[in-house]
Amino acid sequence: MGGKYRVTGAAYPRMSRPRRRRRIVLALLGSVLTLALLGYGALQLIDVFRGDTAKRNAAAGKDCPTTAPKAGPAAASAAAASPKPAVALPQPAQIKVNVYNATPRAGLAKAVGDELRKRGFTIGNVGNAPADFDKKVPGTGILLGSPKTDKAAYSVLGTQLAGTTQQSDTRETADIDLILGDSFKELSTKEDADKALALLANPVPAVAKKC
Repeated sequence: MGGKYRVTGAAYPRMSRPRRRRRIVLALLGSVLTLALLGYGALQLIDVFRGDTAKRNAAAGKDCPTTAPKAGPAAASAAAASPKPAVALPQPAQIKVNVYNATPRAGLAKAVGDELRKRGFTIGNVGNAPADFDKKVPGTGILLGSPKTDKAAYSVLGTQLAGTTQQSDTRETADIDLILGDSFKELSTKEDADKALALLANPVPAVAKKC
């Protein structure tokens, strides 16, 4: 071409490209920063909830251990082979019971005394209650004995009827007075009394508290 200007050599004018690489780099950096902030926030929330749970557990039971000791097979088999020992209780024949009626129901003391004798107890005096108790026992009954009376004897006799209370007087003998009150209806059934006596002799171990 015959113009004034001519292009010579290997260099050609080029248009400048948009700076897309810088934008991509900045976007990546922004994404990384955002993810880092989100992760840090999540960790903080986890720590907060863990701390709150620990406080609630501590408030619910300070006596609960944080970790339970691990028992091996030998310890487990030894525990199974060693149940809680039975409690030594006096036999019904070793307990002398005086049966007194503090209610208006005629013949009640004799009927109860006869039934207790069938169940193995030794029966002493049978009749109306002394004046201090006659018509003055609103509950099921009173077990009255010496301050030195074996508490287990009270428990064994108590399996025969529920709701009795225990009192003591100045006697020095081991016999126990069963004073029947206004709320008394009948003795516990022989089956229920035997179950209560068996449970008394072989108490169930207490269940460990859960944390």
